Amino acid sequence: MPGSNLQPVSFHSGHMGFPPRRFPRIADTAPDPQSVQHQLDESDEASPVEWTEEDVVRLHCLLLDDLSALADPGTPLEEKFDTLRWVFTDPDKDGQPFSFASCLQVAGCSPMSTYPYFGRLDVNDVRDLLQGYVRRWLRETLDRYPAWVREAISHNPQWASDRLSKNPQWINEQLKRQNVLGDLFA
Repeated sequence: MPGSNLQPVSFHSGHMGFPPRRFPRIADTAPDPQSVQHQLDESDEASPVEWTEEDVVRLHCLLLDDLSALADPGTPLEEKFDTLRWVFTDPDKDGQPFSFASCLQVAGCSPMSTYPYFGRLDVNDVRDLLQGYVRRWLRETLDRYPAWVREAISHNPQWASDRLSKNPQWINEQLKRQNVLGDLFA
């Protein structure tokens, strides 16, 4: 940006905390989930939705807010895998409107951002930083599961990610099946 006084920001190693989710999901904020569903059912699908620039910026920030769930051991693996696929997607897609790179740029540079100003970041530096934490975050989540689940996912994370993408309840179903059948090799 010509004439701009924006300075690049770099990350330093150490503990990285993400800001807490600032905008809870619609269903979480409504006191009555049925009223939310009723409002969604009653919406007129024929009329176009008007998005303001502030709405679009807020949506970019909401997507980045999901990064905080990576560090939470209670976040389901399927959610973590989805977020990681979004962050580490093909760099050719970085120019897409709601890609990880676009969200970083909008959230960091827009005056309407819900984040304090942090300027333009190098998306690859941020990915490298996140990659340094991913193993620990996944290990902390996997520690909640029996050893056989940890081993299966550790040996072939892509296979587990594919299974969870097709059926987010896959691990729960396997755990339930094992509890009913027991260990056939014990």
